[in-house]
Amino acid sequence: MSDVLTAADARHWALLTRAALAARRTEIDALNVFPVPDGDTGTNLYLTLDAAIDEVVGSHEKAGILGSATLVEECRSLKRAILLAARGNSGVIVSQLVGGICDTVIEHDVTEADAVLVADALARGAASARASVAHPQEGTILTVADAGAAAAVQAAEEGGSLADVCEAAVDAAQEALARTPDQLEALRRAGVVDAGGAGCVLLLESLLTIVTDRWQVSDSDLLGGGPGLLRRDEWHHEGGDGSVAGLPGHDPLDREGERIGDGPAYEVMYLLVDTTPERVEALRSTLDDLGDSLLVVGGPDLWNVHVHVDDPGAAVEAGIAAGRPERIRITRFETQVAGRDPVATVGVVACSAGPGIGALLEEAGAVVVPSGPGGRASAGQLLDAVRRTRASAVIVLPADRDTLMAAEVAAEAAAADGIDTHVVPARTTVQALAALAVLDPARPVHANAVAMTGAAVSTRHGAVSVASKEALTWAGVCRPGDVLGVVDGDIAFIGTDLADAATEVLTRLLAGGGELVTLVAGADADEGLAATVAATLGHDRPELEVVVIDGGQPVYPLLIGVE
Repeated sequence: MSDVLTAADARHWALLTRAALAARRTEIDALNVFPVPDGDTGTNLYLTLDAAIDEVVGSHEKAGILGSATLVEECRSLKRAILLAARGNSGVIVSQLVGGICDTVIEHDVTEADAVLVADALARGAASARASVAHPQEGTILTVADAGAAAAVQAAEEGGSLADVCEAAVDAAQEALARTPDQLEALRRAGVVDAGGAGCVLLLESLLTIVTDRWQVSDSDLLGGGPGLLRRDEWHHEGGDGSVAGLPGHDPLDREGERIGDGPAYEVMYLLVDTTPERVEALRSTLDDLGDSLLVVGGPDLWNVHVHVDDPGAAVEAGIAAGRPERIRITRFETQVAGRDPVATVGVVACSAGPGIGALLEEAGAVVVPSGPGGRASAGQLLDAVRRTRASAVIVLPADRDTLMAAEVAAEAAAADGIDTHVVPARTTVQALAALAVLDPARPVHANAVAMTGAAVSTRHGAVSVASKEALTWAGVCRPGDVLGVVDGDIAFIGTDLADAATEVLTRLLAGGGELVTLVAGADADEGLAATVAATLGHDRPELEVVVIDGGQPVYPLLIGVE
């Protein structure tokens, strides 16, 4: 346990918060009844942080400082990235909360943040979030953030350690969250706590977990949006079941069956550039007259605008009068809550672990997103790919079990944009290839999703790899250089020769029958490995059809599929 927050800690904090939001976003969505019961707060918080992290990683890669950036560099990059990435009312508020925290670090120009500075940063963040809202309302994320920050400052003033400060912030935020139904009638009627406030609690819990070093989340969980290890709180109030409150696909009703929410019909968001402070202030006044849930944040060269209105055209026109709007996004709440009718034109987004696999997927008409160990596709990248298909209905093939959750988040976000999106649970490359083989663009998207899911789950899969370190596996202890035989996702045995191990994997996979074998050669495969295995199959099982693909994927010299 350290008594200072370092740049590495800050990176881990961001990643763990993303993982926690990914794991609990559906629960937070279901709490969402204020200010609009649109059921997307958890998804918006996750996508906001996910896209911001992507942006920071990309910019630091270009600058050659990925993983070695100073605390100030991390904060400066994250502040701008999260402003650009903010989605929805909750995302914009959190962008200001995080931005205020970053400002404190930047202004003090420190390499480490001690207990006092972290407390000051939380207070600055809470104040920035509150200042961003035109008409602050108690019982929301603002109340929860204020409570956590006040407790952190008090603990620091009393000489508490960094862990004491963070624990005080978490305890106070949790207590404030539990009280939100007493402050907002909509929450009390629905029997839930505030959705944005729940997201704020997860952010603070993640900080405490990092500071106390009580986290054991794998790299794949962090990069792919895994479950996190945060304690579970009761988020429903006084026996409320939270079964319909803002949940997509259901009417937003309270526990007495009455409709919750009677506000404007549209959410309008855009970035504003080429403007002046005076024109921004005039825009803020105009939008305040047009609607509610107004947020105009940022500056001096970039502003993020969010408002709920009945006339989205007027909101956009006001932006044009104030400067140059970019990334305009208009969402109709009724459509977002009720869902959309299925449509027929089908596009495909597929993840690829290697250039050869990617080329094959592109030839089949898919929009390809690079994704593999150590660099799995994020929800934001998948969402961008869904939009690039320009199709009204899209099927997503994650091709990796650690990317499945990110794909589901992207699908829900795309649905909110009017794109009927389905995730086929292809957990490996060979399952994705099998699914794509049965795609029929002439069929409705639902029929394709069913057929492709059937093809994916009926494809047995395996692989061979080489251990890079000593570890305990289901097959015993492996050591560097050992050959690992993987069957249906588990290490089934340990060997010494890749070709022999591949033959053994195939024997086990073919025990249940099969007609088609797919061999995908990796970047580290010895020349002729796939051909050797194919020749052995041809001799021993001549009735089988064998397809060999030069995939170029890392980690696995050979991926194996049996249909």
